Amino acid sequence: MKMEGLEIRKIVTIIEETGREASRELATPIKKAAAVAVFTNPFAGRYVEDLTPLTDASVKLGDMLAKQAVAALGMDGKQVESYGKAAIVGENGELEHAAALLHPKLGTPMRENIGGGKALIPSAKKMGSSGTAIDVPLGHKDAAFVRSHFDAMEVRIPDAPRANEIMLCVVMTNGGRPLPRVGGLTVDQIKGEDGLR
Repeated sequence: MKMEGLEIRKIVTIIEETGREASRELATPIKKAAAVAVFTNPFAGRYVEDLTPLTDASVKLGDMLAKQAVAALGMDGKQVESYGKAAIVGENGELEHAAALLHPKLGTPMRENIGGGKALIPSAKKMGSSGTAIDVPLGHKDAAFVRSHFDAMEVRIPDAPRANEIMLCVVMTNGGRPLPRVGGLTVDQIKGEDGLR
């Protein structure tokens, strides 16, 4: 399928649900959902100064992936508590291709699908071959200082990214870590004014 000039080979959704931790049942299971697009890197194997086509493509990709992640959680987007994003570039690409997707515009469609999000969206990028895993960092959507939501979700697709591909991931969750107890700002104390507290 094509989107914004990109050839998408596959879209994958991964759901992780934790209902028990340290021999304790959780009152509410913690759900994490990753939506991933694997597509041909239009700049693989060559240096290109202007990466705008990737940046522009991230808007529609981000909207599609955010919608898929929220749907996988089975809840209204406004109930999402934390988020993260990541990309793996195949060996014929470069890290800057991941940066072009992740940083300038991807956050806007992610936030639009969850009714806001004041905090910076944690991100990670790396180069790798098929089957390379990436830990997508997570943080509370409205307050970066909420320690209970400092977390990650490992994402791996056995046949991606190939040498001329990029793997773009968006992760959403319905909560923080199971049984958090390291102190700090709690969800009920969030002011949501500056993205920090």
